Amino acid sequence: MAVHAETWEEVPLAPPDSIFKLTAAYKADSFPQKINLGVGAYRDDDSKPWVLPVVKKATELLLTDPDIDHEYLPITGLPQFTSAAAKLILGRDSPAILEDRVVSVQTISGTGANHLGALFLSRYYRFGEGGKKVWLSDPTWVNHFAIFRNVQIEPVTYPYYDPATIGLAFEPFLETLRSAAPRSVFLLHACAHNPTGVDPTREQWGQICDIILEKGHYAFFDCAYQGFASGDLDNDAWAVREFVKRGVPLLVCQSFAKNAGLYGERVGAMHVVAPTEEAADRVKSQLSVLQRSEISNPPAHGARLVSLILNEPVLFAQWKEDIKTMAHRIIEMRKELHKLLTEELKTPGNWDHIVNQIGMFSFTGISTEASQALTEKAHIYLTTNGRISMAGLNRKNIRYFAENLDKVVRGQL
Repeated sequence: MAVHAETWEEVPLAPPDSIFKLTAAYKADSFPQKINLGVGAYRDDDSKPWVLPVVKKATELLLTDPDIDHEYLPITGLPQFTSAAAKLILGRDSPAILEDRVVSVQTISGTGANHLGALFLSRYYRFGEGGKKVWLSDPTWVNHFAIFRNVQIEPVTYPYYDPATIGLAFEPFLETLRSAAPRSVFLLHACAHNPTGVDPTREQWGQICDIILEKGHYAFFDCAYQGFASGDLDNDAWAVREFVKRGVPLLVCQSFAKNAGLYGERVGAMHVVAPTEEAADRVKSQLSVLQRSEISNPPAHGARLVSLILNEPVLFAQWKEDIKTMAHRIIEMRKELHKLLTEELKTPGNWDHIVNQIGMFSFTGISTEASQALTEKAHIYLTTNGRISMAGLNRKNIRYFAENLDKVVRGQL
């Protein structure tokens, strides 16, 4: 009797990713006034992807460079990129950089940075009595859960979003920091919290830092929106820099998908701030081993683009203006939506959170049923938790969205 090699009858069918499923439904919809508020990517005022002018200039420079080849990059990435990326997030005058205590590795965008950071902690971090766990905000970017589970770190959640105030659940957050076992790992969003758009104030960040230092916790920063949040690169890096200045043990995951519009190029970095230069050498050696076993070498083109932008003063100045263009358009959409709801439509409830939140996303505060009604009846595609991408709004569709949001709040949709 023949013995057959294993086939895959016992492999369960996984559900489709909710965001990609939402996008597919939007694309298949022929309704002329449909709106996609689910996608986490910038769109211009015509709902089109925007190639940053500075990226076009950097691309032209690369195409005319006779010395560009297609050889492998070093295992830890393009040095000109990783060093400039570290200075961007930590600051050129960061004590960690000046003391050679920063280990920087080029990654497959922010997702790859989160994975590499999680894998490194799983292998080498001495977790406290709480066990091999990571504390994630409730809610957080949904992919955080899968990333940590894949490296055998159990995700647990800390209070972050308060539905009653549509703001930060600050005291419950602090209480979790205090009650968690010493040396716990807390994942923190550096700015423009995804998915809520709710960030701590600088004073609140200071109190968070106090407890993390007191308890000996480890800060795992995820920074996907530097510059994109407020339009100011330094302002959006404040929390990370403050934690480094105060001596909190940490690493930082960094993405250039949003703030450079390089979604498909997958340009990212992961930076570990070590206590000493000697410790940094040991950390780098092991990160090199992990990177080698997974991707061998990171891709070159996107890293070269960002390296040019970060290291050439004229291009860097242009990039800062491009970032302001994106951030300020989203801020204007927040103001206009708030005005429509509060002044013109007089929609029931308090809508100040629309302008108080920051970054690409906003938690509207509406129910799952209301979110589904907007999609099914008004062809407005958003996640069922009421999160919308402010980048999906523009001068042509914002009134249609506001009017239907008003209807669903009033129970008229």
